[in-house]
Amino acid sequence: MAGHAKKATKKFEKNHLKDTIDKRKEVAKVKQRQQIKKKRQARNASDKAKVSDEDEKPRPARLNDKGKDKANALSEMSVDDFFQGGFEIPEAKKTKAVGQGKAVQAKAGKRKRQEDGEESAEGSGCSSSAEDDAVHSDGEAGSAAEESLGIHKKDLDALAEKDPDFYKYLKENDAELLDFDENADLAEVGQLSEDEVPKKKRKKSKETEDIEANEADEDEKEVTAAMVNKWRTAMVEQHSLRAMRQVVLAFRAAAHVNEEDGKEYKYTISNPDVYHHLLVIALKHIPDVLSHHLPAKESKSGKVRIATDSKKYRTLTPLLKSHATSVHHLLENLSDASTIKLTLSSVLPLFPYLLSFKKVLKNLVKTIVGIWSDPSSTEATRVNAFLLIRHVAIISDTSLREAVLKTTYQGLVKGSRNTTIHTLPGINLMKNSAAELWGLDASIGYATGFTYIRQLAIHLRSSITQPTKDSYKAIYNWQYIHSLDFWSRVLSTHCSPTTKPTLKTPTASPLHPLIYPLVQITLGALRLIPTPTYFPLRFHLTRSLLRLSRSTSTYIPLAPSLLEVLSSPELKKAPKPSTLKPLDFAIALRAPKSYLRTRVYQDALGTQVADLLAEFFAVWCKSIAFPELVIPPTVLLKRWLKDVKDTPTRQQQQQYRNRPAAAASAPGGNRNSKVNAQIALLVQKLEANALWIEERRRKVEFAPGDRAGVEAFLGEVEWEGTPLGGSRLSYLS
Repeated sequence: MAGHAKKATKKFEKNHLKDTIDKRKEVAKVKQRQQIKKKRQARNASDKAKVSDEDEKPRPARLNDKGKDKANALSEMSVDDFFQGGFEIPEAKKTKAVGQGKAVQAKAGKRKRQEDGEESAEGSGCSSSAEDDAVHSDGEAGSAAEESLGIHKKDLDALAEKDPDFYKYLKENDAELLDFDENADLAEVGQLSEDEVPKKKRKKSKETEDIEANEADEDEKEVTAAMVNKWRTAMVEQHSLRAMRQVVLAFRAAAHVNEEDGKEYKYTISNPDVYHHLLVIALKHIPDVLSHHLPAKESKSGKVRIATDSKKYRTLTPLLKSHATSVHHLLENLSDASTIKLTLSSVLPLFPYLLSFKKVLKNLVKTIVGIWSDPSSTEATRVNAFLLIRHVAIISDTSLREAVLKTTYQGLVKGSRNTTIHTLPGINLMKNSAAELWGLDASIGYATGFTYIRQLAIHLRSSITQPTKDSYKAIYNWQYIHSLDFWSRVLSTHCSPTTKPTLKTPTASPLHPLIYPLVQITLGALRLIPTPTYFPLRFHLTRSLLRLSRSTSTYIPLAPSLLEVLSSPELKKAPKPSTLKPLDFAIALRAPKSYLRTRVYQDALGTQVADLLAEFFAVWCKSIAFPELVIPPTVLLKRWLKDVKDTPTRQQQQQYRNRPAAAASAPGGNRNSKVNAQIALLVQKLEANALWIEERRRKVEFAPGDRAGVEAFLGEVEWEGTPLGGSRLSYLS
């Protein structure tokens, strides 16, 4: 195929080249295994039979002629003939050799292979002793696979000489084909183990290995305790790769035990004790063997490096993939907490070896995230699962780290669908732990945070601009509320100089620009439906914003939304008596209809409003502008106290006695001394703190335009030392 490629050749490369390469690779692998098997059978037969001493003499000239004819035939081939030949160099037609009774056929794409007896005879010109035959058989067994693969290598070398452009194309698009001899099959694991054994011991064990291999093929594949103990001893004492290979194959069968998927595995396991013993050995010792042969090097930044370009790594690639797939399948079907914990612990040292197999690693991480977000998982199991997720995020590259963050967020949203008194601690654990991941890489953290906060904004906008009967349900659900709360925790953690000492100011954080859109979305969701039924949801979102405001020193106007609750009929009108138990606001988004306008609900609302207002003003209790900040809220609170304390006249009281149903709507206030006392105490503390700030700022010598002086005002005073902060602390205690 010298010169420029024809149009048909280019068309073939574009449409059919990849499929043809894949097919030829599969055929080549099958041929290789069949050839090795046939040579082993022929070698065993030749050992039993007595071979005559007189054989044909070697013909070195034949090999030279054969090589020349192959080169000539290759130069005359087309692309179609080349692919039909299975990537093998064709032989030219030959006449009958002198003194030979056999004719050599010449068919393009086919190679005439000599019988094993002839090859053995050509290698020895005279009879040999039994010891020589044994040594020759051992050498041939070690080179059987190399001979077949070496021919394939020569074919590709010839292709590189004749058509370097096409060879370059194969190298760029299918490098695995060109490295076929180095990445052949799991059988090379045994060769790696032999390389580590001294030569004397290796020669002595060759004969026994062939016998054991033949016996293993004939015996049943039932895993016994003796087999497992033998594998364990070899892995622990010798770090045997051959034993590890057997354990990987047996572990794969154990991971799919009792499954009717139609697949057949090399081993079967029926004894529960053997099954448990095998799982423990596979999970504990396989990582140790890998670490012995392929040690991982960890840098100061947490990155882990493995010699992926070594022959050992390429040979162990099928084992790594097989074991990772088996562990993944096992994790999906486990329910016992101790077994899950053991399995997760065994996965941690495997991650550095799986970084090159992103698809396998992503599937494994997805399963681990599922365990982490499963409400039925124990707290210890969730912590172990998160440690694995965090480790992957640290050692992985940019693309994989982004995938880990996205998978984690999706697991968080999925796991927070149902919120009860039993699942709430686990959900808070997920939100607190996952928030840490967004600080590992600032650029990826900002990109993913922006994407998901934007999704929340789109949902809110759709609910407002396209209102339907049930459009609000896309916002007023636990998943949406927990998502807003989660991003509040993320920004509070990574934009706070308190938790991040490296930050001089909150604005120095790369995630700081996300605060404004998150606050706008949260305030919009908070007031989407301003009815008393959804006051519990309003309190949830208010607490999220309070956390963000306190950590980042960002002023968020939360007082108006809380004063709206005070102005509602639920707190201004007299309630109905009720024997209902108090509503748990921690696990409620909406109040049941039976709670509306009841004394129980009114008491709870009053306590929540007073608590949140005190917490909001406590954030700014040391601000030099605190007296001006509390003037409007103080005026409104005093007016509210006056309205709810108005008592009806004697004539109105007589009217309400005659019509009890009208008493609830009477303008006589809420008649709730408990709530009124809480609000009155809050007003007193606000006024006391304002007077305290005024006294302190009379002594300052800087102008209002001095930004540094304003920010440093009362910097030496602790939050608990203020009148409002001290009362807030005593109230919480």
